[in-house]
Amino acid sequence: MAAIRQARLAVSHRDSRPLVVALDGGSGAGKSTLAGRLRRELDLALIPLDDFFSGHIPDACWDTFTVAEKLERVFHWERLRRQVLVPLLAGQEAVWHPFDFAGGLRPDGTYGLAQTPRRCPPAEIIVVEGAYSAGPALADLVALAILVDVPVAERHARLARREEAGFLRQWHARWDALEHYYFTQVRPRDSFDLVVNNSGEGPWISK
Repeated sequence: MAAIRQARLAVSHRDSRPLVVALDGGSGAGKSTLAGRLRRELDLALIPLDDFFSGHIPDACWDTFTVAEKLERVFHWERLRRQVLVPLLAGQEAVWHPFDFAGGLRPDGTYGLAQTPRRCPPAEIIVVEGAYSAGPALADLVALAILVDVPVAERHARLARREEAGFLRQWHARWDALEHYYFTQVRPRDSFDLVVNNSGEGPWISK
């Protein structure tokens, strides 16, 4: 994407470290698909934020948290920094064990980590892809915040086409309020450096 290349040039004169990009957006916005396209076009390190979901928190606890508490705890931000961002920013390989959703809930209501680690070599551009990636937890590291923007109704329709109905009911009940809170009060549309409209025929840059 030309915008990322331009941003890399803009910061290169003042900082030799890699450029950290947050590719943010609600569930069903097409973030992962867009991130895949970027990786095919650019030499970058792509980090799926979902790999750092806080599976160590018992599943039932999520329904007792406020939206602010969910935002603070939904991902293991410290592990993301320590295992991925700090090494990559230092020009070193990052190694981490991703959240293992496929392994299912354990007897204590938590999820484990995959046994096979993921590895990512250093690159000049680091893209953290996932909802809330442009939030307060990484604000000191993110140099470019991109919103993948799709109307809520269209996003939910996409989710309905790809997810099982029972799972989706629980998903909406648990996470919709957090997404609304985040994208209206924490990171509204106008606060992003770049907005990519990924609705319909998209994507196209609208900001």
